[in-house]
Amino acid sequence: MTHVVMLASRIRVEEKLLLYAFEAAGEDVQLIDDDTLVLPADAAAQKGRPALHGIPADCRVVLERSVSTARGLYALRLLNTLGFRTVNRWGTATTCADKLLTTSALALAGLPQPRTRVAFTAQAAISAIEELGYPVVLKPLVGSWGRLLARINDRDAAEAVLEHKEVLGSYQHGIFYIQEYVRKPDRDIRAFVVGSDTICAIYRSSPHWITNTARGGQASNCPVTPEIDDLCQRAAAAVGGGVLAIDLLEHPERGLLVNEVNHTMEFRNSIHTTGVNIPGHVVAYVLRVAQDSLEAAEC
Repeated sequence: MTHVVMLASRIRVEEKLLLYAFEAAGEDVQLIDDDTLVLPADAAAQKGRPALHGIPADCRVVLERSVSTARGLYALRLLNTLGFRTVNRWGTATTCADKLLTTSALALAGLPQPRTRVAFTAQAAISAIEELGYPVVLKPLVGSWGRLLARINDRDAAEAVLEHKEVLGSYQHGIFYIQEYVRKPDRDIRAFVVGSDTICAIYRSSPHWITNTARGGQASNCPVTPEIDDLCQRAAAAVGGGVLAIDLLEHPERGLLVNEVNHTMEFRNSIHTTGVNIPGHVVAYVLRVAQDSLEAAEC
């Protein structure tokens, strides 16, 4: 019997679908609420694999589905340090959770993406914005669901938004991440990568410039062309691979650009839209990782 643990903050539609998929695969899963999780962080406890509160020592893989980005990242770091295999790995999750780290990883891999500038003061940010040219998009380094994005159309708006971020934000809001505004055709593309396969993709359409389905964007099927598959596979490899959602923008002149990579994506709106059993693919990948872990332990 493969030992699988799913770590979650709460049970959303996606987690229920994953549990059903594990059941269909004949696999029992231990579900752990990260509210109750206790992990050793001291060096002595990291010698060997200790019996953890809630996670059995013979666990072969942990599927991380925490709603809290911070909890998920710290749990993955400690679990990987303790020798547990996880989906996704800490390195992948850390890169994807921070837009600047994602941009840097994509740049090192030579992938096309929107022109992006980073500044550390409001004055420098104004210079970066005017170098790119209005409008631009100002994003928080950490965030999801299309929240706290701002399209900056002129200098007055730039000065106001930058002042608010400096005064009201956390230290991360003092790092100004600025992208060119891509005049996409009222939609973007979200593609799902599981291991070495780009299993499906959707268009997210909206008359608003923010097209996330969490903000009202409408999902429709997007055929996975060879171009989309190649770009998504390269983007996934750049951040470390695993189970990922790749967001692409259609630039009117430069073609497809990689915008973001997500490591704990939601997929409820994409199963019926694409006709692809997304949770089934995720579960099959998790069980492959568990089998690899078992074979490695037997060597």
